[in-house]
Amino acid sequence: MTNERVNVISFKWGTRYGADYVNRLQNSVQRHLTRPHRFVCFTDDPTGIQPSVETLPLPEIDLPMPAAVNGWRKISLFRNDLPLDGLTLFLDLDLVLTGSLDDFFTFGEPTDIPIIHNWVQRHKTIFRADPLIGNSSVFRFQANQCKFVWDQFHKEKDWALANFSPPQSYLTHCIRPRMKFWPDEWVRSFKRHCRPPFPFNWLLSPSLPPQARIIAFHGKPDPDEAAVGYRGSRLNHYSRPALWITDHWR
Repeated sequence: MTNERVNVISFKWGTRYGADYVNRLQNSVQRHLTRPHRFVCFTDDPTGIQPSVETLPLPEIDLPMPAAVNGWRKISLFRNDLPLDGLTLFLDLDLVLTGSLDDFFTFGEPTDIPIIHNWVQRHKTIFRADPLIGNSSVFRFQANQCKFVWDQFHKEKDWALANFSPPQSYLTHCIRPRMKFWPDEWVRSFKRHCRPPFPFNWLLSPSLPPQARIIAFHGKPDPDEAAVGYRGSRLNHYSRPALWITDHWR
């Protein structure tokens, strides 16, 4: 039912992303999601996060370093004692929302776990299809109804940590029976779909794909860097200022 309250959640830990990333994400969700919702940030430091954001402690999970401070923490969302109920959309902090989020809650069946079809560098797909691996920057699940992921991880934790990199490849392994990929045009990669390929990245500004609802900034640059222009370690990493980011990321 489209009037039933849903959840939008994110994680913030460490120092890479400040409170402004949380605040901008919540502001963007409010602009782009029409149905009633609860916005929750699980964090180790709520300092500077605006009062309209509900902040909660990070769900507990026993992980060794460095897994304790990277994407492996997302497995903790599949516990069965989260202080949430109902359909839940996870969003990484380093996203720019550019269109409606409503369809992210009606896509597929409620028991499905939709996720991004991970992007692979173009030259790696010349002789093979894209591998069926998810990108966990945007995924949906039923809170407290997917403990099978949590249980499977704890049955094979040492093997999982030793054999899966990045962590989202293990999440894909666990959710495959319920996994669906979002429509490609809904979530686009800044590096793959906005920044022109070399050498045109030096001449043309990054563009916003017309049907995109979310732009993902995996790796570098981050949204604040891309907005003003970014010079990376290689010529093909350079991007001119993406002025449209300022309009959407606020």
